[in-house]
Amino acid sequence: MHQRTRRAATVVGAAALLGAGTTGAVAAQSGATSSNSSTSFQLVRSAATVTAKCLRGAEASVSIKSAGPVEVMKVTASGLPKNTDYDLFVIQVPNAPFGLSWYQGDLEADSHGRASGTFVGRFSIETFTVAPDTAPAPVVHHGTFPDAAANPKTAPVHQFHLGLWFNSPADAAAAGCPKTLTPFNGEHTAGIQAMSTKNFANDQGPLRRVQP
Repeated sequence: MHQRTRRAATVVGAAALLGAGTTGAVAAQSGATSSNSSTSFQLVRSAATVTAKCLRGAEASVSIKSAGPVEVMKVTASGLPKNTDYDLFVIQVPNAPFGLSWYQGDLEADSHGRASGTFVGRFSIETFTVAPDTAPAPVVHHGTFPDAAANPKTAPVHQFHLGLWFNSPADAAAAGCPKTLTPFNGEHTAGIQAMSTKNFANDQGPLRRVQP
């Protein structure tokens, strides 16, 4: 795995004209606040860390604001294991099997267990993946989770949830979590999911609340 550099991640996303509104009931039960062009909400400990009784005290808040053709998403976390790297994804559903997932960038906890990142892209009701047909794909990684040589065909699939993964199984184990290998980082050698938006229903992820 290559040496990770500390940086602010900026990712530009895709857009579409599909989607539907959400309800005030979802906002109430998730603790989110929003307007048509912005929203704020919490990430909570993932199902994996709750089951393992690890990462207790971790908290994260997210704000998303429309900036016309893109959205600006800010993530601020605390109570994380210090000096540890994490990988942020936009995902289809908050718990396994996660569905279609899109790598956004990194969060890097400092010596106090605090981390923050700003991401620019499409984080709204128009966030989706589409593949009109199968096409060849580059194969870069050949490890436990090798790259596919072709994509699956799919109609538009929206992704409205967020997930945060430990960058390595060793980091997860050091935090008292399972030492499970997953593909959720740039080298496909990540640890378990640390936090997510599982406080929202599968089809009511918080990105759905933002109208561009």
